[in-house]
Amino acid sequence: MTLLHLAELATTDVEALLRQPHPVALLPVGSTEPHGPHLPLLTDALLSEHACLRAAAELRAQGLAAVVCPTLSYGVTRYASEFAGAISLSAETTRAVVRELCEAYRAAGFERVVVVNNHLEPEHVEALAAAVAAVQGAVFPNQLTKRWGRTLSEEFRRGDCHAGSYETSLVLAARPELVRDDVRASLAPVPISLSKAIREGKVTFKAMGSERGYFGSPSLGSAAEGNELYDRLALMIVTEVRESLGLRSLDGDAKP
Repeated sequence: MTLLHLAELATTDVEALLRQPHPVALLPVGSTEPHGPHLPLLTDALLSEHACLRAAAELRAQGLAAVVCPTLSYGVTRYASEFAGAISLSAETTRAVVRELCEAYRAAGFERVVVVNNHLEPEHVEALAAAVAAVQGAVFPNQLTKRWGRTLSEEFRRGDCHAGSYETSLVLAARPELVRDDVRASLAPVPISLSKAIREGKVTFKAMGSERGYFGSPSLGSAAEGNELYDRLALMIVTEVRESLGLRSLDGDAKP
């Protein structure tokens, strides 16, 4: 079996997969959220799905039966509410939906269900963490932790990475036709740290200082950087899956 998307499998394929050692369901989570004038609303969901695909391929190569679940493209999306296209769920709904999905995949026979998220609004991340904590066998690799955040780009570590070079690079590596290159080339840098603005109590992107819904430097993004970042995100996922199963970490894994 070479297909990585669970939804593309027949029920007999799933039966065979669940008979293998350590079946793992990777659940991509994102948002429907504005990402400046140059990236699509599905950016966060796209990033999660492609990170899952790369991780699933690596897990398969290591003998683990990993599949990528249908993507959940909604969550808590408040900060971009002043821009067209922001569709938000409440934190309570997000937590309940993700918890029930985790429970459903566990009940279906998957030994681990891994919630992979790239929408980093704090209330959303907290809802996911709470949902995962309530389900035995659920795993939540989190790039906001020091362990994994330090492995990503300088822009990510600074915090000015919403629709900047970090996310633009990842979209370029996955779906370059969705990037408005003519627009991003003219976008001036917005060197404002979202993490600092959030600590100051600001609750919208405009209040944080972004008039067009992006931070960082979109014009500096590249597919090459995006591919490298996907490798790092996949390493995070693979490492946390292996550790959750009590398997030896691979050489090169980031240490706590």
